[in-house]
Amino acid sequence: MNNQRSFFFNVDWITVLIYLALCIIGWFNIHAAVFDDKHPSIVDTATNYGKQFIYINVAIVVAIIILLLESRFLTALAPAFYAITVLLLVVVLVVGRNVGGNQAWINIGGGFRLQPSEFAKFATCLLLARYLSSVNIKVTELKSFVFAAGIILLPMLLIKLQPDDGSTLVFCSLIFVLYREGLSPYFLIVTGLFITLFIGSLLMNHWYLIGALVAVTALLVYVFKRNRKFTMQMIIGMVICIAFVFSVPPIYQHVLKEHQRTRIDEMLGLSNDLRGKGYNVNQSKIAIGSGKMWGKGYLKGTQTKYAFVPEQSTDFIFCTVGEEWGFAGSIVVLGLYLFLLLRLIYISERQRSPFSRIYGYGVASILFFHVVINIAMTIGFMPVIGIPLPFISYGGSSLLSFTILLFILIKLDSNRMGIV
Repeated sequence: MNNQRSFFFNVDWITVLIYLALCIIGWFNIHAAVFDDKHPSIVDTATNYGKQFIYINVAIVVAIIILLLESRFLTALAPAFYAITVLLLVVVLVVGRNVGGNQAWINIGGGFRLQPSEFAKFATCLLLARYLSSVNIKVTELKSFVFAAGIILLPMLLIKLQPDDGSTLVFCSLIFVLYREGLSPYFLIVTGLFITLFIGSLLMNHWYLIGALVAVTALLVYVFKRNRKFTMQMIIGMVICIAFVFSVPPIYQHVLKEHQRTRIDEMLGLSNDLRGKGYNVNQSKIAIGSGKMWGKGYLKGTQTKYAFVPEQSTDFIFCTVGEEWGFAGSIVVLGLYLFLLLRLIYISERQRSPFSRIYGYGVASILFFHVVINIAMTIGFMPVIGIPLPFISYGGSSLLSFTILLFILIKLDSNRMGIV
């Protein structure tokens, strides 16, 4: 009985309450986004909002089961979880159903589908945490780094074959986990330069970019000339970035598909096809802007009601928040996400177990990437890559996978003092 009370009080109920709040917000906004006069009830299972109600209840049951599991079970079976998800990622390439151009779904009957790429996120975090927390493993060593990178890259490559570019990019966020565990910050610098130069190379003259990069690098070398290791790393980074710049045109023209090039052009302002490829983002910005300070009210959004924004209950669900609840409602949602992310970092740092700490940073990194990219693409700051807003977007696979991802950490945290 004492153990049960201790377990109850050591579960991080603040995080649980934030999770429930986001789920409820998502449910009501899905109801608003796809409201059908013929099915007004929010629990009508013939509609997406009724199905989401089922998904939320299933997710809560799964969360409770996770909290009742033995923590050592999660650690021991990390390789098995990873192997199963990798197998499912292979299976979906053979028998998967193509939805929206991505062969990413497996039909499981009753109108329900399974998306293995969503579950690969928590499985990858578990195995990465188990490996990096092993004895004598240091991410600063080349062998350890390559193995850790391989754990991340394998599901990425399989998901890319679907091809689901959005889910593929999510795994890049795990570089922050490696950084927390000792990876040189210069890898982050080089990654940032990659992104900057990719965008810059589409807008400016390549030689201008290269000249600016050489000048910055020369300045850094001069300032830190006594640190040979730093200097060599920056020189290597410069060479890689220059090679990357020259690779952009052929990649852009011959590797990226037409719809991917169009999204990049729209984001950078290189094209302005508001009735064609830029329609989604333009309507999304109209919807969010029309909400003004306090919004139009629940079920009163005109952009939402007349379905001007495609995929509004999934990838573009934030449009409904902006239109019906306004700037104030958007700030509440963003505040909940910010509070959740800060809470996850706090939880991760208070762990006594390296496995729990590493896993916690994996959870925070993935959720951070989803929130930032999803909201940025709805307001036109990022190209549309099709990833859900955690706990809010419609979808059983995404909600269940995010729930598992989060509640494994909550379970590990509840056991940080040795409580069973």
